[in-house]
Amino acid sequence: MSSPAFVEVPGLNFDWLNLDTEQGMRVQAGRRGLTLEQINSMTYGVDGLNEAGAPTFGARGAKADPRSARHARQYKTKADVWSESAMLLYEEANQRQWSSATDIPWDTVKPMSEDLEWAMCTLCTFLTQVEFIAGDLPGRFMEQVHPDHFEAQLFLGTQIMDESRHLDVFRKRALVNGGGMVDAGFGAINLLSVDDFTEMTALLHLFGEGFVQTLFRMGELISQNEAEKKMFRLAAQDESRHLAFGVTHLKYVMDTEPHRKEELHHYLDIQEGALGQNQQAGLTTNPMTGEALAILAGGGIEKIDEGFAKLLIMRKRQVNEYMHRLEVIGLGDRRERMAQGFKDLLDPVA
Repeated sequence: MSSPAFVEVPGLNFDWLNLDTEQGMRVQAGRRGLTLEQINSMTYGVDGLNEAGAPTFGARGAKADPRSARHARQYKTKADVWSESAMLLYEEANQRQWSSATDIPWDTVKPMSEDLEWAMCTLCTFLTQVEFIAGDLPGRFMEQVHPDHFEAQLFLGTQIMDESRHLDVFRKRALVNGGGMVDAGFGAINLLSVDDFTEMTALLHLFGEGFVQTLFRMGELISQNEAEKKMFRLAAQDESRHLAFGVTHLKYVMDTEPHRKEELHHYLDIQEGALGQNQQAGLTTNPMTGEALAILAGGGIEKIDEGFAKLLIMRKRQVNEYMHRLEVIGLGDRRERMAQGFKDLLDPVA
């Protein structure tokens, strides 16, 4: 029997005490506690890190271990992933988490007419599917954020939690009152084929989350009870953070890498073309969802025409809010090349 191979164990020493990283930061927790912004200073801050360091898992500001494994898929340039609001949005997301099990007054959901119940079930099935995609997509890019720009990664983690909660709250509403899940189309599955962080942000955060946020805010109008009102209200609150991340990321791209402008236009050309063709669908991916919204907005199937009139108001609001966000980012010239189905809904330039 051969003896086991000898493994040399390094001798114990105190080399780790020979600190060559910056020391001396003193931070006092503020009204909102100890936040990421407060420790974003000295050599531990992100300012000036336009190019990330070695592609490893080493924490920003820590001394890199020469034995560290490389991570070939990390983004190198700050503009690829950065949002100036990422730190603030991450802290807010942590402070404003809610539970679909205990924070929604489910006891206020009472039996309702079949048309209204099935309309709400149709909408909630669609939204369950939408939120599944909205949670799955950011998860694909989290590992590609370099530790030097980790705040963007932390925010995406909170978004995945938000979308998981949205998925479950809409599913619960579809099943809690005698209805059920229905065929709500195939959803925005084209989003799952994106290849780049900024492409994901343009299509998911700026475009998708923006249009869904307007729909959630319409929840007060289409809801039939307090549970639905609060469900939409809290979901819209979360959606505002996702939207803010997308707008500030794309603005950072435009401010620091303006040569990528046509790239962003190209992403939006594709998405507007996919959704702008169907006027009746209410900027969803399935006409059935638009009809369900019209029934809810009108107050019943016999008032569906009135509901479609209200739905058109929402659609105009969706498109004009989208245009305003484009102007903030630096894509105001999008007005001239927007898909015709969207351009028709724009308010005239003041």
